[in-house]
Amino acid sequence: MRREVICSLLVANRGEIACRIFRTCRDLGITTVAVYSDADADALHVREADLAVRLPGSAPADTYLRGDLVVAAARAAGADAVHPGYGFLSENAGFAAAVRDAGLVWVGPPVKAIELMASKTRAKELMAAAGVPLLAPVDPAAATPADLPLLLKAASGGGGRGMRIVRELAELPGELEAATAEAAAAFGDGEVFAEPYVQRGRHVEVQIMADDHGTVWALGTRDCSLQRRHQKVIEEAPAPSLDDALRTRLHEAATAAARAVGYRGAGTVEFLLSADGRPYFLEMNTRLQVEHPVTEAVFGVDIVALQLRTAEGQPLPEPPAASGHAVEARLYAEDPARDWQPQTGTLLALEVPHAPGLRLDAGYASGDTIGVHYDPMLAKVVAHAPTRPEAVRLLARALERARVHGPVTNRDLLVRSLRHPDFTAARLDTGFYDRHLESLTAPVSGDPARAALAAALAQAARPAAGPARFGAWRNLPSQPQTKRYRGEPDGVEQTIAYRATRTGLQPYDDPGVRVLAAAPDRVTLDVDGVTRRFDVTVHGDRVHVDTAGASYTFTALPRFTDPAAQTEPGSLLAPMPGTVVRLAEGLAVGARVRAGQPLIWLEAMKMEHRVLAPASGALTALHAAPGHQVEVGALLAVVQEAPSAPATVPPEENA
Repeated sequence: MRREVICSLLVANRGEIACRIFRTCRDLGITTVAVYSDADADALHVREADLAVRLPGSAPADTYLRGDLVVAAARAAGADAVHPGYGFLSENAGFAAAVRDAGLVWVGPPVKAIELMASKTRAKELMAAAGVPLLAPVDPAAATPADLPLLLKAASGGGGRGMRIVRELAELPGELEAATAEAAAAFGDGEVFAEPYVQRGRHVEVQIMADDHGTVWALGTRDCSLQRRHQKVIEEAPAPSLDDALRTRLHEAATAAARAVGYRGAGTVEFLLSADGRPYFLEMNTRLQVEHPVTEAVFGVDIVALQLRTAEGQPLPEPPAASGHAVEARLYAEDPARDWQPQTGTLLALEVPHAPGLRLDAGYASGDTIGVHYDPMLAKVVAHAPTRPEAVRLLARALERARVHGPVTNRDLLVRSLRHPDFTAARLDTGFYDRHLESLTAPVSGDPARAALAAALAQAARPAAGPARFGAWRNLPSQPQTKRYRGEPDGVEQTIAYRATRTGLQPYDDPGVRVLAAAPDRVTLDVDGVTRRFDVTVHGDRVHVDTAGASYTFTALPRFTDPAAQTEPGSLLAPMPGTVVRLAEGLAVGARVRAGQPLIWLEAMKMEHRVLAPASGALTALHAAPGHQVEVGALLAVVQEAPSAPATVPPEENA
């Protein structure tokens, strides 16, 4: 069998996965080539590549989903191989064929394997032959109440995009339309299918690795049950609480599937475990998974390096043995307390502590801009330790101590999730966040008043601008100075009073606190006999305070509030930059709406987001129309409040 030697690799992707593949390429002495959209011209993956080729435009459909442009970029840069990463074109058989037809090495499975596993019917036949129960597909046009609840899924992709749970038959047409639009935007293919939705199920998967010489590895199991919007948030390996018989059954089924299609490279076979432990085949992903690092940690392998070597025709060595437990958390720029709204802006700081067993796979660095066009995942943080409790503890503490400044993120949610009794006891299922989100996003239980005090003292400790002023010494106690801060994102205001004494700065009305040291970047306080340190970072009017157990963000407020800064009651403001994709049916000035009713749909970061009526009443202004580009905070509409307003917008739009 002829063997290829890869010398220069183009990664047909962006962000974290492109950076991660480049890292392995550097270790192997392979030249790296990036592609980038206009929105990604200064992105981290572009900076880390040896060469980079522009794909004109910003929308995925015009750039990262254009296989012809990617192949042309590989030729222009002199690459001899293409790695698709995950998402975008990674499971597109036509793209894989185009890469091979161009004389390039395809770092992925054979085109035929992609085609077979892309066929949901063929994939289910393979699993049936392996004795794994299946979820029979449901024709949406013929669905009845007995078929509910249903899960709508995109046929050509994953990552939760294009997925919807339908619990009421009247919701099905609208959810089909939304799922189709989202799938088309994310994958360039709007095909959607339906299957029964399993309540309280666990998402468990098997990592496989295969070569052209007949070897197939089953590299253990992963549990990916903690999901939001059907997209994984926390993953771990091995999947806890599975008996040996079930593990063996899953391994055998995954291996049989790989052999049946002549698989090569890395792939994942996904299963849904019902509450009684019965496995149902979901799908086979013919690509690298986002969560592959937990398997790498447990088995001590580099899966990307194995992909490259099998693409070159090299055989796999002896399968490695598993050791310990690994947990991964995905850090997103999003606000879980506000319907997981993605956030944009400048990532002012992203620093995760270094420690044995910790790994950071990032797609952004401090100072980068988080835009609106792509997935809001900033990084993945992985912890590996001898046991599950140790790995969970290590990861939670690392996230808690991380400095993440800028837009709101899900960092606090991740820490609380890892420490939740259900998670620590491995009581896992895909409904975790449906049940616990409210408690996991409740206001942080810390000491924001002392954090605001640290912010004020750090500000007071900064050298004054301009020439020195004389006459500051006085024998009488000085009058207190005050500073005001608004907590983010809770909006709670703190007014801090302090004064300068002969021993230094001291709080004015907080007898339980003594200031031990105050510098512009760190304040040390004695709080009721306990020494506490506060690291303070200022970016314009935003102040970030990091302590041993919590992090706080404040906006420094002027001494007096500008009355012109008030927002008209009942205003619907754009929660993020995006494109208006549709309005509720019949929505027009004069329409009656109910509080909480979806009125406007925005597309941002490849997903649809609903803008809800802030109150019951009449629509008195409408400034949005399909196709409009809006910035965050843009006024979309105004509702004049009225008690118990009967809605004139059709009720099916409430889905």
